[in-house]
Amino acid sequence: MRVGAFLLSAQFPGQCHAQALERTVAATMAAERAGLDAVWLAEHHFVPYGVCPNAATLAALLLGRTRRIQLGTAVSVLSTTHPVALGEQAALLHLTSGGRFTVGVGRGGPWIDLAVFGGGVAAYEEGFAERLDLLLNFLRGSRVRGDGPQFNFPEVPVVPRAVEPTRLGGRELADWLGLQAEPALRFPRQRTEQSTAPSAGDPSAAGPPVVVACTSPASVELAARRGLPMLLGMHSGDEDKQLMLSAYRTAWRACGRGEEQLARVEREHVAAGVAQVADRTPAARATLLRAMPGWFEYGLGAHRTVDGRERKMRDPHAYTELLCDLHAVGTPRQCADRLLSTAERTGIRRFALLAEGSGDHVGTLENIARLGAEVLPQLS
Repeated sequence: MRVGAFLLSAQFPGQCHAQALERTVAATMAAERAGLDAVWLAEHHFVPYGVCPNAATLAALLLGRTRRIQLGTAVSVLSTTHPVALGEQAALLHLTSGGRFTVGVGRGGPWIDLAVFGGGVAAYEEGFAERLDLLLNFLRGSRVRGDGPQFNFPEVPVVPRAVEPTRLGGRELADWLGLQAEPALRFPRQRTEQSTAPSAGDPSAAGPPVVVACTSPASVELAARRGLPMLLGMHSGDEDKQLMLSAYRTAWRACGRGEEQLARVEREHVAAGVAQVADRTPAARATLLRAMPGWFEYGLGAHRTVDGRERKMRDPHAYTELLCDLHAVGTPRQCADRLLSTAERTGIRRFALLAEGSGDHVGTLENIARLGAEVLPQLS
């Protein structure tokens, strides 16, 4: 099992933006010390629910300050981001971090962001598949072009290439230049070498992993058709996860893919959740119930829709209660049991756990330390 921290850079009432971001930086360092597998960074615009506007940029900073831990975006919002620009960022971070970066992508919401960044409602309602395909083409190829209704541009080289041979020669160089590779190109007075496959032990050889946030049947089917693992949200209980996993398998098999590949991809699904460790369960729940409802009301209440459509917000206190019921909130033993139970019922082995629910800087670092020292050993 791989357990990571999910950090939203949440601005709790009474805090400034810098405090929220400083807590994220400190929490990432604490997660590496605690032995967690990964840190997942969220991205939001114009709301205090999360004050990080570009998860890949923050990941770059944190990759430079850490040495072992994986960094991922949960998520980078494709509806307000040019897929090629995100692909360039992802490739850059992948190559310079030794393969420690994962790009998680999602559709986002019908927020005012769509008007500010120019994608419009169509980018949210109809454009996710095209944007995802363009991102994947960039990350997996040597050249990319836009042929869709949202992006239409001539073929250009992919620089930097996230997946590349260790040396360019012959066909690889011709492909990169966009030239015909037959007959073989020869360069006088220049040594030409056979390209060699990237080392199997090189974590950066296969390009950055991509995961897709799935909150609807359409997004589940899209992820399966593209052969990508899912990121499932905090609001999903085990039964919801089971239904989504079943739908994923159905869509996967409809594409004619094999069971062995399915098993490999399913090991990469990620479940978001909440973790709050305390000596007694009532104390853990009380910590979250003191802080999270105010943050939900303050942060989520600031969302504005792009076209004035009606939106409904969950009751903040009831939602916090639900999260406490669903996730790893309680004593170390109870937290471990909850994670093991979800793994047994769903088969999911990767978790991204919201660790900053207390809203307190010191409390967040202590929570992460206890998660590493007292919960992780019980999962082995």
